[in-house]
Amino acid sequence: MNETKPASAGLSALALLVAAAFFMEYLDGTVIATALPQMARDFGVTAVSLNVGMSAYMLTLAVFIPLSGWAAERFGARHIFTLALMIFTASSLACAFANNVTEFVVLRIVQGVGGAMMVPVGRLTVLKTTPKPQLIKAIATLTWPALVAPILGPPLGGFITQYASWHWIFLINVPIGLLAMMLTWRLFPHTAGKHSLPFDGKGFILTAIAMLGLVSGLGALSQPRIEWVTVSLLLALGGLSAVLMINHSRFSPSPMVSAQSLHTPTFRIAMGGGTLFRITISAVPFLLPLMLQVGFGFDPFRAGLLVLAVFAGNLAMKPATTPLIRRFGFRAVLVVNGALSGLSLLLCASLTPTTPVWLILLLLFLGGLSRSMQFTAISTLAFSDIPPPQMANANTLFSTALQLAVGLGVTLGALGIRLGEQVAHWGAWQTVPGISFKLAFVFVAALTLIGWIDIWRLEANAGHSVSGSKRGV
Repeated sequence: MNETKPASAGLSALALLVAAAFFMEYLDGTVIATALPQMARDFGVTAVSLNVGMSAYMLTLAVFIPLSGWAAERFGARHIFTLALMIFTASSLACAFANNVTEFVVLRIVQGVGGAMMVPVGRLTVLKTTPKPQLIKAIATLTWPALVAPILGPPLGGFITQYASWHWIFLINVPIGLLAMMLTWRLFPHTAGKHSLPFDGKGFILTAIAMLGLVSGLGALSQPRIEWVTVSLLLALGGLSAVLMINHSRFSPSPMVSAQSLHTPTFRIAMGGGTLFRITISAVPFLLPLMLQVGFGFDPFRAGLLVLAVFAGNLAMKPATTPLIRRFGFRAVLVVNGALSGLSLLLCASLTPTTPVWLILLLLFLGGLSRSMQFTAISTLAFSDIPPPQMANANTLFSTALQLAVGLGVTLGALGIRLGEQVAHWGAWQTVPGISFKLAFVFVAALTLIGWIDIWRLEANAGHSVSGSKRGV
């Protein structure tokens, strides 16, 4: 009994450390969005020209995430996580002192390398050191930054830019990074690397090209003016490389990304319907502020305050996640809560400029509750039945799919708006305030329904080793 408490306390501290690193990495993907005009003035370019700084960061994450699993196994998670923090912190400091766009973009790429190694390695360490009964709580801690950072990033970046300067967006990472490095050596378990583990060069190149092509192509789809030839070539290159990578992984003795974990039913469904849920969750931080500002004419400050209700819902659900899953089991929670998630998106489509503020806040808060529960439950279910020897491969595949889902969320949100514009034109509904955004929410809700149908294929006792529940639907 005396040994259990310290172990539990150590696990909680490790999960919190990794979550803090996740938050720093996720936040840096969106926090500069509202700082672009001030940065552009300092660099003597247009704000649009600096979008490449955000794109370069996200693309680097996509390319180097698959490498993280091999690096952690080969050199030890503590060494790689520390190195990732060091790269991320040093490049953040350098970003603050960049003199021109070229320097800034190069440094953002370096920063992306650190972030790409940080997130999967941290998650893998928590997964490997967490007993099954504590996995729900640990995953809930790790998934929270992915939900919160995209919502807090733009308003936080605007606040820092307005009351200090854009340089402080990067400078605040320095003390956090240094503290995290010290805590890593105290909290991370010291495990020796596998010196005989071969590097799958062909697999890495194919995976990198696949991720680069798919993420770039999907990102190009969300641009105001779509270059269809470029988009088609990028998606074709990414798709072909993905097929070649999958074929390579079947015959390679030590593939960079292995599909072996997909033989586990819970992991396969979490990667199927679960990925659709993660895509729709990623679309909300993109669609909601646009609908409130562009569609309804709200000022940025008012829109930002309303969107914080989603953050409040995410935060409020966190303490209830573990008890609910333990009480009802994964299948019951995911089926019922999945329906509520879809309903919350449809209710967003029902909002109007004259909807009472209290009702908007309530609907956004309830949507935050349901999406937080769904995100955490799916992320936990994915690893509930994975045997320890496959954990690294499963984590790499999961992290890669998660990065794609983030890009797809924004892309499909933008496509939903364009589709809404066409439908509004055909139906002569252009006079309805925010109609294209309303229809985009309906489109995203339809995708949620497809993912919800896939969740029904779960066994009644799915993830029982983690939830401990014997109940089913």
